[in-house]
Amino acid sequence: MIKTFFYLKTDKQNSKGESSIYAKIQLKGKTTTLSTGKFISKERWDFTNKLKNTLRLNTEKNCKLALDLVQQNIENTYLELSRNNTDVTLSEIKNRLNGKTAKLDDLDILKLFDKHNDYFKKKFKAGERSKASLQKYNRAKDLLTNYIKKKHGKASFKISEIDNQFIYRLESYLKYESCFNKKVGIGHNSVVKYFQCFKTVCFYGIKYNLITINPFSIYNEKLVIKEAIFLTKAELERIEKRKFSTDRLNRVKDIFIFSCYSGYAPIDIQNLTKENLVKDSDDSLWIKTNRAKTNVKSNVPVLPPVKRIIDKYSDLDVNRLLPKISNQKVNEYLKEIADLCNINKKLTHYVARHTFATTVTLGNGVAIENVSSMMGHTTISMTQHYAKVMDRNVKNDMDKLREKIS
Repeated sequence: MIKTFFYLKTDKQNSKGESSIYAKIQLKGKTTTLSTGKFISKERWDFTNKLKNTLRLNTEKNCKLALDLVQQNIENTYLELSRNNTDVTLSEIKNRLNGKTAKLDDLDILKLFDKHNDYFKKKFKAGERSKASLQKYNRAKDLLTNYIKKKHGKASFKISEIDNQFIYRLESYLKYESCFNKKVGIGHNSVVKYFQCFKTVCFYGIKYNLITINPFSIYNEKLVIKEAIFLTKAELERIEKRKFSTDRLNRVKDIFIFSCYSGYAPIDIQNLTKENLVKDSDDSLWIKTNRAKTNVKSNVPVLPPVKRIIDKYSDLDVNRLLPKISNQKVNEYLKEIADLCNINKKLTHYVARHTFATTVTLGNGVAIENVSSMMGHTTISMTQHYAKVMDRNVKNDMDKLREKIS
């Protein structure tokens, strides 16, 4: 909680021999100071125990009242800022108290987006963020620009003017009116992710003291977790055993199977090189890398199907582990593979990643903590929705319990 202490700054005095009273504000172990605009002599400050004793002089009573108002204003400012941002800083509080807030929050939301996206582009060029994430933020800015232009008739919009009506009208516009590639409307989960972009951009502004509030914090819609599509053991074996008549289908099959037994996402597979293959002290082979999307470490032991595929493409002219095929082409050819293998599921590259999480690992008793680590998830909750669909694990555990009870 925020605390305020008053002290006398005695290095300078006014013409009456009085010193300035300052407020020392303390929050989360950090402090800052603020002038109260009030003066008093050191003798009277000490005599009245910092104006805490019973006061008899009207000037001192008025001074005490003014200090009480300063303290109340500091606490009210902290509570107001906390409603929009749980990580309020002392600089934000001081800016608000000094009347700098209006100037800060008059920043145009689209200009703030430009600042954030320029910063994110540097992180992408440094290899710290993925190209897909950068494209997502650029797309979010375009959607916001279109909304402001079509619904408000403006080319810009001040952050201080963004209210609840603006936010929920924006949500409605994205869901039912926005148009992209001749498709009208955006699905619920995509809208929630775009709002996550809006929030992140404003948190960036707060972090760099460009603004003091995050108007998008009021938006609290959640992602609707859909049941992940994955292959059963029988379906996976059906694809593994199938030999196709064309090289393109065989290459896509290899990339897909590689992902089924390693858990790597499409963008990560494209970036894998021979340097990512590492042997440990036990002479076991690992693929060690950081996920492009989150920059989180993702180390996976090389299983036999993965080793066979790596060996198959060991003579590639380039340094990559696997042939490079665009994710769009992979998904296009996977449709053919699904038809040829009599698999009645919408087969995409990400189905392989889901298959690794469910059929290959959790379905074979691998601890969820280890699965989460191998998949490069930032939290265990990201992995838990895979575990929910593994009814077989529940059955196996209940069979063991049934034996004990009987």
